[in-house]
Amino acid sequence: MYMIIISLAIAGAIVVLYNRLVRARNRVDTAWSDVDVQLQRRHDLVPRLVTAVDAYAKYERATLEAVAELRAEAMRQTDVDAKGKAEEELSAGMHKLIALAESYPDLKANENFLNLQNELVETENYLQFARRYYNGSVREYNTMTESVPSNVIAGIFGFSGRSFFQKASDDIASVPLARFGSVE
Repeated sequence: MYMIIISLAIAGAIVVLYNRLVRARNRVDTAWSDVDVQLQRRHDLVPRLVTAVDAYAKYERATLEAVAELRAEAMRQTDVDAKGKAEEELSAGMHKLIALAESYPDLKANENFLNLQNELVETENYLQFARRYYNGSVREYNTMTESVPSNVIAGIFGFSGRSFFQKASDDIASVPLARFGSVE
């Protein structure tokens, strides 16, 4: 009788731990989907921004082409680590592109360009929040896959840790863009 109770308790614990791991893994997948939506939104803004700058800054062709290539590279990446690196490079390229507006007063005053900047700031803020939620979900999930006793269940059922989405420069939303909030 005691063996049956102990066996049921162990089976119940395994089911509970397995279900917690599944929920945590699904939370990570959902959080990544939110990050991906914001990245796609940013990727969609880049060509519009390049076009707006191109209309005023014809002599900046190399910068415009570099940003377009960085966007393409970021969109090609599927691995979280590689995507983080590519997005970091895209952010740096976008910083350079936005900084070009300093040299073109007509561009800084252009309503379309200002609207694009505002959309970019909003997107970067949403991306920052989505990334933080994703990284928090990954932290919780990885903790479960590494902690006793859930690590035993994770190992048996093939749950493995996930990578954080590292992106150091969340400051694009405030560094060059904030200066253009009003026309001088």
